[in-house]
Amino acid sequence: MTDQAEQASAAQSPAPEIPGKPTSASRTTLSHIMTHSDTNLLGTVHGGVIMKLVDDAAGAVAGRHSGGPAVTASMDEMAFLEPVRVGDLVHVKAQVNWTGRSSMEVGVRVLAERWNESTPATQVGSAYLVFAAVDADGKPRTVPPVLPETEKDKRRYQEAQIRRTHRLARRRAIMELRERRVAEGYED
Repeated sequence: MTDQAEQASAAQSPAPEIPGKPTSASRTTLSHIMTHSDTNLLGTVHGGVIMKLVDDAAGAVAGRHSGGPAVTASMDEMAFLEPVRVGDLVHVKAQVNWTGRSSMEVGVRVLAERWNESTPATQVGSAYLVFAAVDADGKPRTVPPVLPETEKDKRRYQEAQIRRTHRLARRRAIMELRERRVAEGYED
């Protein structure tokens, strides 16, 4: 077989299957004490500070799961449930909920321990982010499938599939609308 024929054959054959990784293999918690430099005009912690912590924790999980660099593709949802205050110890817990060929949905829960109370940490936020695994040239690379371990993990996997379906349908509907507007002579 010639080199060109071998390359053509290799290009047509599917990539070898990557063994899956359990959810627990990449799960992580990032903890941070909130200071005055983290506050907004109301004196509580700025939402952008929490979003950065969320992105940092999710990125660590995505990189750990995929075995290399991963970049934020989207943040589907960020819910702020309660304000975070100066002195709070914030815990950002993240795990891979779902994987595609080169993308991963990472679920994140944000908890805060009040510095002056002896109560358990309270959930103050949650988010879902999509990461894409990339190679050294920034091109997508294949990720291992996630293997849900618990009933909670299985539920999160199923919910992530629903969110993915909605993301794709929303993107398709927007593209169709834009194409229709261009065809009607509207410029955006």
